[in-house]
Amino acid sequence: MITEADADHYRANGWWLTKPIGNHVARLASENPTGVAYYDGVGALTWQEYDALAWRLARRLVGAGFQRGDRVGVLLPDSGDLHIAYTACERAGLVGLAVLERTADRAVADMLRGTRARGILMPPDRRGRSADKFTAALVEAGAAPDLRVVWDRAVETEEPLPHDSTGDLTGRGSGPGDLWLINSTSGTTGLPKYVQQTQDRWAYFVPLAREAAALTERDVILSAVPGTFGFGLWTAHLIPALLGVPCVLRAGFDPAETLRAIEQRRVTVLAMVTTQLMMLLAHPGLARTDLSSLRIVYTGGERVPADRAREWEARTGSTVLQFYGANETGPFSMTARSDPVDLRLTTVGRVVPGARYRLIDEDGSVIDAPDVPGQPAVDGPGVGAGYYGDEEANRRVDAGDGYVLLPDVVTIDTAGYVRIVGRKSEIIIRGGRNISAAVVEREVEAHPAVEAAAAIPVPDDVFGERIGVVITVPGDTPAPSLPGLGAFLLARGVDKQYLPERLAVVAALPVSDGGKIDKALLRTQVHALFSSSVHGRSAQEGTP
Repeated sequence: MITEADADHYRANGWWLTKPIGNHVARLASENPTGVAYYDGVGALTWQEYDALAWRLARRLVGAGFQRGDRVGVLLPDSGDLHIAYTACERAGLVGLAVLERTADRAVADMLRGTRARGILMPPDRRGRSADKFTAALVEAGAAPDLRVVWDRAVETEEPLPHDSTGDLTGRGSGPGDLWLINSTSGTTGLPKYVQQTQDRWAYFVPLAREAAALTERDVILSAVPGTFGFGLWTAHLIPALLGVPCVLRAGFDPAETLRAIEQRRVTVLAMVTTQLMMLLAHPGLARTDLSSLRIVYTGGERVPADRAREWEARTGSTVLQFYGANETGPFSMTARSDPVDLRLTTVGRVVPGARYRLIDEDGSVIDAPDVPGQPAVDGPGVGAGYYGDEEANRRVDAGDGYVLLPDVVTIDTAGYVRIVGRKSEIIIRGGRNISAAVVEREVEAHPAVEAAAAIPVPDDVFGERIGVVITVPGDTPAPSLPGLGAFLLARGVDKQYLPERLAVVAALPVSDGGKIDKALLRTQVHALFSSSVHGRSAQEGTP
């Protein structure tokens, strides 16, 4: 539970904000109007343009009928427009629902219903369909947004963009500690949840990252992580506004395009998940690209194998920094340039300043000794207000006194360095993204030929883990092939991120003493299961 004394302490240490992000954008628009805030697929967006467009969009949202505190689905591409929208929501006093651009219609509809969003903010064309056709698809999928605002930056910038004042928005804006954004996560409990975000939570990351990497106003950041995720929020929304540095954005991840952008924009700081780093290492263009400007790579989602991190540093001359935490808790540990190389590359760093934690053993007791495995429970400036509208999920991660459980088993040594040694949760981490095993199983079991299903992670050199599914079929029923199963799921409207990539058919699934499917045993049998029983690979393999 955050007390007022806690909040004062966090602000005094610079971990929380005294003014919202929109105020910082306005300051930069005044002090550095022609300076670039974002380089994206549309072009260069200056601070003055960013500020004026955010005011204009805030007025557009209010004029459309949104009331203070309403939730609005933000369905814009991962570009400067997404950050204009986040700042517009702040200034209009709305709560943005961050929706990844490639999210399938049914999942978008589920998110709108699950958060009681009143309407949507979208481009004129989404995934090849007009705004009207896309809205009709949402209605067919079970969501009926009352309000819709269509935003086209190319059209907006054709009109004069004076530096707008607050005008009729006075008193409507959100503060840095107010609910400002909701995003979706598989969380520590398996099924998708809606995490409540404040600006303060992610502002906490900025001074930590600045100190760890010695960031300055001369840096140029490329954030390869979608701005709908926590990693994308602090690297692409808060760091640019709080440090006044430009950020390079690209819709989707393409290794060749990323390398070109680093060279062209003289990027100094690259933010990406481990899978993206692996893909760049494997790309032939890495050896031909001038990466002399690059000095720091931030990674998260899962730890980079030490040998690959060393290879990256040897080939690029940049330093790999890693962090560990969760969308629900913010940062827990980080590595820094000052760390000894071996510890920097083999751990997820030391517990960050401000974070309070307990390590919990299997019996629920607190572990006091170093180097003893336990599940971390975290409290501090980065911990959020929990899942929106899901008290049962909140209870499952509640460790008491405001502490929130992380999904892993870790050890912490006497110097505070954290090592991840296992996992407690039902998630598959594919390319840095949490995939709910429970969701995969539920959808696969909807197939008429599937009796029971168990989803487990399959180790992969590039993506870290892929989605493996072990199924049983009744009697002599022919088992579905992997392509056939994928086609069935797509026809049901299942998002591609949940499609199985390995399939094994067994006579019976192992059961634990408690009567549940024994996932631990299946994990030990991964190689045997999928080397002998694979029907093929899904069409989406290779897409992060």
